[in-house]
Amino acid sequence: MIPTVHKDRDHRGQGRYTLTDTGDGQVWGTCAEAEGLFREPWRGTYELFGWVPDGAEVRGWVGSRVWLVPEDRTLDAWLLEDAESLGPYPGTDALVINGLDDYEGPPAGHRAPVRLHNGYQWLGSCRELSRVLPPDHAAPPLILRGLAPGDRLRRALATGTRRALDLEEARLEIRDDRGELLTDRLLRPKVRTWRPSSHRTDLLDLELDGEHFEPVPGYARPIWERWLAGPPDAPGVWASLETRQRGAWLDLVRERGCRLEHHDLAAGHVYELDGRHITDIPGLYLALGEAVNGPGGYFGGCLDALVDCLRGNFGYTAPATLLWRDAAIAAGYLSRVLAPNGESYDLVATVLEVLTEGGMRVTLM
Repeated sequence: MIPTVHKDRDHRGQGRYTLTDTGDGQVWGTCAEAEGLFREPWRGTYELFGWVPDGAEVRGWVGSRVWLVPEDRTLDAWLLEDAESLGPYPGTDALVINGLDDYEGPPAGHRAPVRLHNGYQWLGSCRELSRVLPPDHAAPPLILRGLAPGDRLRRALATGTRRALDLEEARLEIRDDRGELLTDRLLRPKVRTWRPSSHRTDLLDLELDGEHFEPVPGYARPIWERWLAGPPDAPGVWASLETRQRGAWLDLVRERGCRLEHHDLAAGHVYELDGRHITDIPGLYLALGEAVNGPGGYFGGCLDALVDCLRGNFGYTAPATLLWRDAAIAAGYLSRVLAPNGESYDLVATVLEVLTEGGMRVTLM
């Protein structure tokens, strides 16, 4: 169980959130609270006509990722994140699913057979699919409460024109309780309104348009709150999480890990990998990251990233040795996984090959 520790300010008294212009790096303002950061994102809904399940009927949550693969293979597969089955559409042969559209997500319609899988197994097939048109809605705003505005923002608010209040592109940088940068969110912020803050009279509550903003979904909030308290000081804190929460943990590990300056250990080092909890793909990379770089450590989040990490600057110098304990557990879960296009492959064998080519001698135990 992940403890939900969340403080509004880091220990040095600085704001947790900093709004920064992506173009020139100037700071628009800093605050302690961002209302609207945690909320359910807008989800796309699809009808899968002529649904035929593979095995048992798919009900409820069906996976952190679901791939829709056109059976004629003339198009690439489409990704639906955090997909959920809503059950059959009344009076039809259609299954209704929803999820977070990838930037190259499912189209509005596809009048040809499609198969679905979640990376581990085939879920079923349909003869065609159609996107359900969403109702008109306005995205909730992102409100930066207790914001200390920079001079540039003060001038924009004083001008008050539509052009001045369009901040174009910015990053909301998010720091943990120690004041270290954890992650960020890309925004295209337009100022809706502002008012004096109840925190202090010299601070503002700044309301930004919520469009073009990716909020943090509910299932990931405990993960964020744990990391906002600071990185873990013991390995395997993620072990009790289900797959999509492990994915959220891995996202933060990756974003933080790619910013850190790692000190590569000398060649010949012996690493130990705890394989007891490798029951899914995120678990594999989380365990590998902690083997090389300690609790909360990063060493790749996919095969391409693993190759990059093996080239240096991520705590590793070739040659080295990896003692993979309880390796049979990963082999039992990940020896037959599915690529986005549905091709089956042995992920464990592929990772071993990548490690070996990168100068890591692996001993399975």
